[in-house]
Amino acid sequence: MATLKDAKVGDTVKVKKLNGEGAVKRRIMDMGITKGVDIYVRKVAPLGDPVEVTVRDYELSLRKADAEMIETE
Repeated sequence: MATLKDAKVGDTVKVKKLNGEGAVKRRIMDMGITKGVDIYVRKVAPLGDPVEVTVRDYELSLRKADAEMIETE
């Protein structure tokens, strides 16, 4: 199972499934990250946290813990 955390800089991945419960999952969905959406990985900080991505034409920074909850294909 691949997650957004495993994606490398320059990769474009498609969201397969969101893991997580309640408020955390809701927050991720509120950011526009839903099933079937393409995510482009722009940058990863030196220690791997946070990950900068582009989703639906806007830029986001995600914590590694949140990126781990986003299953990709």
